[in-house]
Amino acid sequence: MITVSQIRRGLRKPPHIIVHRLLKIIKEKVRRHTIHKRAAKFNLNKLLKYTKAENLSQLWQNLSQRSFIFERTGFDHEQFLQAYPTEGANIFAKAQQALDHCVDLLGSGSVWLGPEINWHQDYKTGTTWPVLYMRLIDYRNPERSSDVKFPWELSRMQWLIPAGQAYLMTRDQRYAVLVKSVIEDWINANPYGYGINWACTMEVALRIITWTWFFHVFHDSAAWSDNIFQQRFLTSLFLHAEFTAKHLELSDINGNHYTADAAGLCFAGLFFGNCKQALRWAENGWKILITELPRQVFEDGVDFEASIAYHRLVLELFFLPARYREILALPVPVEYRSRLIKMAYFAQAYSRPDGSSPLFGDADDARTLPFGSQKLTDHRYLMGLIGLQWQEQGLLADYVDPMAGEIYWLQGMQNLQQLLNTHRHTQKISSCTFPCGGFYIMRNSEDHIFIDCGPVGLADRGGHGHNDCLSFEAMLDRQLLISDCGAYVYTASYEQRNLFRSTAYHNTPQIDGEEINRLVRWDDLWHFHPDAKHKLLDWQTTPDYTLFSGIHTGYCRLQPEIIVKRTIRLDHAIHQLTIKDE
Repeated sequence: MITVSQIRRGLRKPPHIIVHRLLKIIKEKVRRHTIHKRAAKFNLNKLLKYTKAENLSQLWQNLSQRSFIFERTGFDHEQFLQAYPTEGANIFAKAQQALDHCVDLLGSGSVWLGPEINWHQDYKTGTTWPVLYMRLIDYRNPERSSDVKFPWELSRMQWLIPAGQAYLMTRDQRYAVLVKSVIEDWINANPYGYGINWACTMEVALRIITWTWFFHVFHDSAAWSDNIFQQRFLTSLFLHAEFTAKHLELSDINGNHYTADAAGLCFAGLFFGNCKQALRWAENGWKILITELPRQVFEDGVDFEASIAYHRLVLELFFLPARYREILALPVPVEYRSRLIKMAYFAQAYSRPDGSSPLFGDADDARTLPFGSQKLTDHRYLMGLIGLQWQEQGLLADYVDPMAGEIYWLQGMQNLQQLLNTHRHTQKISSCTFPCGGFYIMRNSEDHIFIDCGPVGLADRGGHGHNDCLSFEAMLDRQLLISDCGAYVYTASYEQRNLFRSTAYHNTPQIDGEEINRLVRWDDLWHFHPDAKHKLLDWQTTPDYTLFSGIHTGYCRLQPEIIVKRTIRLDHAIHQLTIKDE
């Protein structure tokens, strides 16, 4: 179903994108009547033909022998549990919750899914989406007081990852049985191309990544030796990849959705190996990632969507396929590695003395493969992952908290030990700037001031960015005094969504109740008019103080024209912050 607002948005696109989308609509019309036939006809024989395997047993064995993003030989579970008992306790507690069909998603609190999971329901509100052809589902309906993110998060199945970790540590078959039964139930309840969980390609792609991880965890378990399940699992996974390849979320300006699509294609291609389709997925996915990285991430390492939470997600999406490729001895360009290292350095800079991060922009705290038990706003594990992968000493030496789970489950015990044994920097923490992304950070060992003087996000369109130019967060003497409110909602409430991305909900001057950047429409939750241009006027940093001064032109459309100027000074010795607006 195409809505009026979708037509309006489409007509604002460049001609080649309009043509692309018109062709896509035509193809969708055809696929609507054929997609169920594709799933029905795609059986084991076709899968074996594509993968050039003689039988299911050989295919299963071939796939299990291919390297993945982790190596079991790198684990030492006894040593890990002795060194990090809290991590172990957290894993087993969450694994038990999974066994009990209890989840905590998007701030829902503990929710019991019941003996039979309704994969199409927002359990927070009870709202259910119909099992229709995916393109007939309007999940942005403003009259529906529920958020589509709940069934999507549920179907990513990341809540089952602790069950996989617990299985690797104990070989308890209950965990293998659980994950097998949940996947079987999902396949039964979500016919190929039908229902809310096929309505967004990013969700399909992220499920590919999770399922490939599950395979390499459980492939040799007794529960997963069931031939019928093996056939259904692999055919569904193959169809996930085929679906992703045919429904890429391409636009004139691409963001994390397109990146996730590409990452999913890479994982599917590298997982299935050397068959024609898999090689094409891996090649196309990697080509997209190489092309999009310099487009989406500025030269100083800041993701262009102007959201700290999405910076973390995007870094993971670009990093994990690169790690997968290097494990398989496939090349990763130096420029690609360098840009990811810069992204990690930005994460290092925005991490506060207590390990937390600012809440600028949207913050649904999406992850690609979450393994650790740290707080949602603690991104410091990124320094360890990137630093270890490419031996970047500046990241390793400044790595304060080991974030043991994130490192161990991806890079093993030996690398975790290397990280802990790395010599630490003794030099003072200094203020730093990221002018391309528009972020300016005043800091020392006790204070951290994060200032936004940059674009609104997504190439000045908005996306996950907010009306927060010249806004700031302030921690003084290790006490967080001024914080952004982030955004807790997407489609559940259009009114609340617009409020939480508005000027009034940020620590920045507002004139006459007007927005810094005007909303395009009340029901367009992702775009602003590009009214405000930003400019840095002054940046000074000395041992005694750091000073920032910047302006934006968002209110030059008013009469009389008004340029907003903000000056912020941090006096390091006395932990004093001075703000002057004019």
